[in-house]
Amino acid sequence: MPAFLKIKDFSCGYDKFVLKGINFEMERGELTGIVGPNGSGKTTLFRGITGELEAKEGSVDLNGKSLQSMSFKEKAKHLAVVSQHITATDITVEDYVLMGRLPHRKKFQFFETSEDYRIAYEYMKLTNVYHLKDKFMSKISGGEQQLTNIARALAQQPELLLLDEPTSHLDITHQVQILNLIQKLNHEMNLSVLMIIHDLNLAGEYCDYLVMLNDGEVHKKGTPEDVLNYKDIEDVYKTVVVVKQNPVSKKPAVFLVSEKILKQVEN
Repeated sequence: MPAFLKIKDFSCGYDKFVLKGINFEMERGELTGIVGPNGSGKTTLFRGITGELEAKEGSVDLNGKSLQSMSFKEKAKHLAVVSQHITATDITVEDYVLMGRLPHRKKFQFFETSEDYRIAYEYMKLTNVYHLKDKFMSKISGGEQQLTNIARALAQQPELLLLDEPTSHLDITHQVQILNLIQKLNHEMNLSVLMIIHDLNLAGEYCDYLVMLNDGEVHKKGTPEDVLNYKDIEDVYKTVVVVKQNPVSKKPAVFLVSEKILKQVEN
């Protein structure tokens, strides 16, 4: 049986930056994290997967079918993207989430059906934003906007959910709330999730599998225990760290060491 998501010898990018020879696979129902320093190619990879950037070489297959060969509408039925940047306009939460139903509209259908509303309300309740449905996106908090963004993506009823740094700019309360939700969706709905995440501790705690990028290439891939070790982190991030085991979850935890302390240790 082919992998659910298979990225083979994939290359895409810009004039000054190109991803080269990206290879990894993802099984259905897996929660995979993409980690790496700024400029390593994480967002470029996402744009290549969605087709926003044209592939230079290689392939991206979902369920054995090439994503590059799919139309925009067909692709939107299979995968949904949650961006880190949300344009908080004067549109209600309800209307924003209903936009997720657009790929499922039939020809000459101009209005939402009762089924569209049912699905939108289901995911608004699941993400705990239903009580905000009549509020404008511009009037709710950053954490609430991100939860609404996830609800809209879920309303597409995708097989694969792509999240581009879903917890960036959020406090620890909202970070944990959103990642607990993503983990719940992954576990209870068997939703496959591919997520760019900056915080290595959150990546280690929540992800089943990690792909570490560096300079446009895959530096390492495997379980959090395989990838999050002090040597690979120091090689890629050029920063001294200590990696220990979380005493409760047994997942790897990464500790930074300040320059002041390092000098004291050296002396």
